[in-house]
Amino acid sequence: MLHLALRMAAHRITALLAVACAVLGGALMITATGVLAESGLRSQLPPGRLAGADVVVAADQEYHPDADLPIALPERAPVPAGLVDRLAGLPGVTDAVGDIGFPVALVDARGRVVPVANDDPRTAGHGWSSTKLLDGPRVDGREPSGSREVAVDAATAAAAGIGTGDRVEVVAGGRPAAAYRVSAVVDAPDAGVYFADATAVRLSGPEGPEGRDRPESRDRTDGAASRAGTVDLIGLRTEPGTEDRVASAVREQVEGTGLKVLTGAERGEAVAPGVGSSRSLLVLLAGSLGGIVLLITGFVTAGALGVAVAGQRRDLALMRAVGATPKQIRRLAAAQSMVVAAVAVVPGVALGYLLAGQFRGQLADRGILPAELPLTVSPLPALATLLLMAAAVQVSARSAAWRTSRMPATEAVAESRSEPREPSRIRTRTGLLLIVAATALSAAPLLSRTVLGASTTSIAGIVAAIGLALAGPALVKGAGEAAVRRLRPDTPAPTWLALANVRAYALRISGVVSPLAMAVVFVLTYTLTQTTVLAATADDTRTGTLAQHQVSAPGLGGLPSGTLSAVRDVPGVRAAAPVGTTTVVWPYQLFGETETEESSAMILTPAAADVLDLGVRDGDPARLTGATVAVSSEVARSRGAETGQRVRLVLGDGAQVDARVVAVYDRGLGFGPVVLSHDLAKGHTTTDLDQSVLVRTDGTAAAERALTELTAARPGLLLEDTASDSDTASDSGTGGTDTPPEVWINLAVIVVLLGYLLLSIANKLVAATAQRRAEIAALRLVGTTPRQIRVMMRREAAVIAAAALTTGLLLSAVPLALLGQGFLGRPWPQGPAWLLPAIAVTVVVTAFLTIDLPTRQALRTPPADALRAP
Repeated sequence: MLHLALRMAAHRITALLAVACAVLGGALMITATGVLAESGLRSQLPPGRLAGADVVVAADQEYHPDADLPIALPERAPVPAGLVDRLAGLPGVTDAVGDIGFPVALVDARGRVVPVANDDPRTAGHGWSSTKLLDGPRVDGREPSGSREVAVDAATAAAAGIGTGDRVEVVAGGRPAAAYRVSAVVDAPDAGVYFADATAVRLSGPEGPEGRDRPESRDRTDGAASRAGTVDLIGLRTEPGTEDRVASAVREQVEGTGLKVLTGAERGEAVAPGVGSSRSLLVLLAGSLGGIVLLITGFVTAGALGVAVAGQRRDLALMRAVGATPKQIRRLAAAQSMVVAAVAVVPGVALGYLLAGQFRGQLADRGILPAELPLTVSPLPALATLLLMAAAVQVSARSAAWRTSRMPATEAVAESRSEPREPSRIRTRTGLLLIVAATALSAAPLLSRTVLGASTTSIAGIVAAIGLALAGPALVKGAGEAAVRRLRPDTPAPTWLALANVRAYALRISGVVSPLAMAVVFVLTYTLTQTTVLAATADDTRTGTLAQHQVSAPGLGGLPSGTLSAVRDVPGVRAAAPVGTTTVVWPYQLFGETETEESSAMILTPAAADVLDLGVRDGDPARLTGATVAVSSEVARSRGAETGQRVRLVLGDGAQVDARVVAVYDRGLGFGPVVLSHDLAKGHTTTDLDQSVLVRTDGTAAAERALTELTAARPGLLLEDTASDSDTASDSGTGGTDTPPEVWINLAVIVVLLGYLLLSIANKLVAATAQRRAEIAALRLVGTTPRQIRVMMRREAAVIAAAALTTGLLLSAVPLALLGQGFLGRPWPQGPAWLLPAIAVTVVVTAFLTIDLPTRQALRTPPADALRAP
C-alpha cells in the first residue's frame, strides 16, 4: 500500500504541493502556539538578586479557583516578619533575611531620573541585609550606616555617573528627593539600591510618625490593612548539601499559612509577582489562538486534500473497477497524504519554534512580557503537532475519498471526469444552519458591550465562512444556472464557457471561493472588531474625562507624597484627584456554577467625581469611602451587583474583601468593570503610592504654565494632556500614550494567519487549475484558440474573485453592523478606509495570478500529450 501510495504521489506533485503547504503552515502555527502555552505553564524567571538564597519563602501570588487554572496576583503580598527568627533557628540555616522592597530612583546631576537598572522602580530599594541573598557580589566600599547613606548597584551607578563617596539625590518610598552619600557600589545582577536596615524599614512605610507600626492582616475585609510587621519575602542560606532538608523543614513550619517555599528555578517567582501575570498572559494567548489556529488549519488542510484527491478520482475509480475495496481506497488516499504530510511537518515544526521565539521577542520589546522570561523549549509541542496534523490529514483524506470509495465501480469511473449532479442535501442544510447560527451569534454585542461580547463578532464570521464552505456547491450551482439562463444569444464564447463551467463544476468553484471568502471575513471581522472596540473605548474615556491634565511619575514607582496637595495649590486648578489601577478577581455565580473572572480595577476617591464622569446610572460615586466599590452596568446586570448589594472580591495581593456597591456606571469600556475606593485598596497594592493625579483647571494658559513649572521643579514628575492621550486605556486608568498590548498581539496574529490562508489558497488554485490540463486540451482540439481559453479562464477568475468578495462582505456585514450598533450606536464599524480596497485588490490579484499562470503553462503542452498524461 505504501509503495503504491508513493507512486501515485509522484504523478500528482502539483496537487500535493498544496497539501504540503497547508501542512507546513499548520504545523508552524500549532507548534508556535504550543510553545507559548507550555512556556506560560512552565517557564521561570532567573533568580536574579535572589540567586544567593537556597530557599525562599514568599506568599502565594496566585488565586486558585476550583477546576480552573490559577490566576496570577500582581500586587506583592506580605509575609509575617516574625517568621524570620523562627526559620533562622532551623538546623542547616546559616542566614535568614527578611527582604523588603520599596520605590527608589536616583536623580542625576542634570535633574533627570535614573531608574534602577533591571529592576522595577516600585521595589528597587532594599535593606543592606538583603545583599546576603546576592550570589557572590563584589562590593566596592562599605555597608551604609545612618539615614543618609546608600549603596548602589554597578549598572545604576554607571548610568547616574556616580561612584563610592559621591553624593546623589534619591527619591525613596514616596519621599521628596534627598541627598545621600554613596557608601558602596555593589556589582551583582539586578542588585538594586541598598539602605541601612533601619532606614529601609522607615522608608518602606508611609511617611509620618506611624511608619510601619500598624497591624497587618491579609484577611481583613475593611480595606484598612497596612504592611506593618511584615516583609516581602524571606531568603535562607543553608549549609552545603542541606537545601532539601531545610526546605522540607520550612514547609512544615509554614503549612496552612498560604506561604510557598521555593527552591531552584522556582526562586524567580519571588523576584517579581508580576511575572505570574505574564505567564498567565501566555496561557490565555495560546488558548485564544489555539481554537482559531486549529479551525483554520483544519479548514485549509481539508480543502487542499479535497483538491488533491479530486484530481485522483479517475485512478481511484479504476482501482475500484479492478477489485479494490472501499476501505483500501480510503487507506490509499490517506497513505499518500500522510507521505506528503510527513515531509512537510518536520520543517513546519522547526519553523514553529523559531516563530514562537520571534513572537516572544516582540512581546518583550513592547513591555508585555519581562525580557528575562525565557521560552520553555521541549519536544511536547512538536509531539502534539505531529498528532494533531496526522489526525487532520487522516480524517480529511478519508473524507475526501469517501464518496468515490463507496460508489459502484462503474458509476465511479463514469463520474471520475465530472462532478455529482446534485450537491449533498445534508451538507447544504448543515452549511445553511451554520450561517443562521452565526447570524444569531452576531447579536452578542447588542447584549453585552464588553470585549468578550465583541469577540463573538469574529467568531460569528468564521462560523459563517465554514457554513459557506459546506453550502457553497449548492449556492454556486444555483447562481451559475441563473446566470446561464440569462445569457443572451450574442454572448461571447469565452464568457459562455466560463459560466457553464461555474454551473457544471460548482464543487470545484466553491472549493476556491470559500477559502477566499474566509480570508475576507477573517480580516474584516478581526481587524474591525479591534478598531471598533478601541474607538468605543476612546469615546468612553474622552467623554468621561473632565480633567485636562494628568500628573504621573512612572520612573519613581509612584507619586511622591505631597504631590497631590501641591497640585491642588496651583493657581487655576479647579479639582485634582488621585487615580490608580490594580487587579481584582471576582468569583460569582452563573447558572449555579462558580465562575471566576480577573479584571483591572480603577482606584478612586470621592474627589474623582470632579475630574471623571463615569456615566453613573444609579448611586453616587462620592460615596466611595471605606469598603465600597462601583461597577459597570454590564457587570451589575450579569452578576446581580446592583446598588446596595454586597460583593466579595479578591484583591491584587490575594486579600478577600466584602464591599458594598455604591454606584453603577455605563462607561465600562473606558473605565473598566470595577472601581475600588481608595480606602479599600489601601494596604493591598505593592507600594500604596498614588499612580497619577488627574487635574481639571480653569482652562487658561497660566494654569497650564504653572503646572508645567511645578512638574519641572520636581524630578520624575510627568505632565500629560489627557485630550491627546485618551485614545486608549492606560495603566493609570484614564488614557494612555500606548496602544493596548492585545491590539498588537491580535494584529500579529492576523498577519500570520492571513499569510497562511493566502499562501494555501494560492497553492490550491494553482493545483486546481493544473488539474484541468485535459479539459484545456479537449477545448483546443475542438477549435478553441489559446487566446479564447485564456479569456475564459480570466473570466472564471473574475467570477471567483467577485463571488468571494460578495459572499465575504455579506457574511461580515451582519456581525459588523450589530457590532457597530452595540458599541458605537450606529450600524457600521470603525476602521481604516483603505482596508476594504486592500482586501479587494488582494483577492483579485490572488485569483487572477494563480489561475492565469498555470493556464499559460498548460497551453505550452501539446493537446495530444496533455490527454495522454495520467
